[in-house]
Amino acid sequence: MLLNQHLVEAFVSQAIVYGDYEADDAIYIQNQLLRMLNAKGIDTSSASPLSQDVTANDIAQHWIAQAIEAQCIDDALYMKEIVEAQILDLITPRPSTLNRKFKDAYQQSPQAATDYFYDIAKRNHYVKEDAIANNINYEVATEYGDIEITINLSNPEKDAKQIAAAKAAPATDYPMCALCLENEGFKGSVTQAARTNHRVVRLNLGDQTWGFQYSPYAYFPEHSIVLSEQHTSMQINKQTFINLLDFIEQFPHYFIGSNADIPLVGGSILSHNHYQSGKHIFPMDNAAEIERFRIKAFPDIQASTLNWPMSVIRLKGKDREILINAATHVMNTWNAYSDDAVHIKAYSDEGERHHTVTPIARYRADNYELDIVLRDNQTSDTYPDGIFHPHKDVQHIKKENIGLIEVMGTAILPGRLKDELQQVKAYLLGKRDIDLGQHQTWADEMAQVHEFDQHNVDEIVDKAVGDKFKRVLEDAGVFKNTEQGQQAFKRFIDSL
Repeated sequence: MLLNQHLVEAFVSQAIVYGDYEADDAIYIQNQLLRMLNAKGIDTSSASPLSQDVTANDIAQHWIAQAIEAQCIDDALYMKEIVEAQILDLITPRPSTLNRKFKDAYQQSPQAATDYFYDIAKRNHYVKEDAIANNINYEVATEYGDIEITINLSNPEKDAKQIAAAKAAPATDYPMCALCLENEGFKGSVTQAARTNHRVVRLNLGDQTWGFQYSPYAYFPEHSIVLSEQHTSMQINKQTFINLLDFIEQFPHYFIGSNADIPLVGGSILSHNHYQSGKHIFPMDNAAEIERFRIKAFPDIQASTLNWPMSVIRLKGKDREILINAATHVMNTWNAYSDDAVHIKAYSDEGERHHTVTPIARYRADNYELDIVLRDNQTSDTYPDGIFHPHKDVQHIKKENIGLIEVMGTAILPGRLKDELQQVKAYLLGKRDIDLGQHQTWADEMAQVHEFDQHNVDEIVDKAVGDKFKRVLEDAGVFKNTEQGQQAFKRFIDSL
């Protein structure tokens, strides 16, 4: 395999512009490319096979395909990702350079700093915009306002070859998890993501060092992760509120929130303390305030409940220290609160904690805001997956934990639904010999209510999916939007 000279020159020029290289480094960069691709040399006789305005990622993808065809690298997803990350690392500033330039850009504005970093993450294909574009996205109107539906098609599926190799691979504890700072620049393996082109900005939150990075398969604009320097488990306490508001002070154009810190209601990674942030207005952000009230010990804080399927207390104030103390009071009160009338129990008979919160912070209308979403992870014989977890009749749409993003009204639904929903639509249009499996009851219920044709089937099924997700959130709400549930919510508020 030979690398086309014109493409090498185009790539080298971009490495000099965007990376940490100068013109005198051209031959060095060229030889790094040959090494990464197991190429034998440079083809100086052929015209460029790509257009003149190609990106470095375009060139990298062309070379990887060429290398696989020439059997210079294995045709396995993990190997392609490793080689891609190594190539595009050449157009990425070193961590020290990036952090220095991020701080320089911050002097102009916080948004200038995040724009600088985000542009790099897109350019070097760490944020995979092409894959994210495959997701199916739409909105559904409900009595709570519009909610957002995303069918996640961006994450590539592992092939059989990679699954077999991963099974045979020896266990490793470096990096300890996918969020650890040690992933920065890590080569990757059959069991670990390639991160050679990965960069992390260092931040100070709560007088400790935290990392700030973008998410490769973003679920919303500028989806980012804020992670503890230390590999410590998820925890929600007063320090969490301090950290969230420290971040908002530094980046007031972003929101930030945390998944809960206990099983069943927590996120997918409980082993590493982290938050999620970004530049997005979620459906819950615009939820109407239902009842405004004051917490006796914190009269300067505005408090309200929201017209939302989950149980949320919104706190607003200009003094961040008072707001932090008020949020801590709400959390501590909830963690010890029980109400047998609505099956809320703070601790098991063995002393296991059932309660926690999902906190979200933002800066809006000259106020700090903290949304405190009340969570409970009890199970029962009737609801073995969780009393406040998606119940069986909605699990054909969503059965996973309800994490931070879902709490705020954006459904992240499994990619299997793309094909399954097409089968449901075909069934509703008359192809009744299709076995819909777990969707059968749902499809039959829709068939009894609606007359379907080619013009309305998409709209009706999309709305029905949204209604199922609304039910998912209602299942996760600890105080239901019923007279009994709202009376119970008022009893909790009175306890504050």
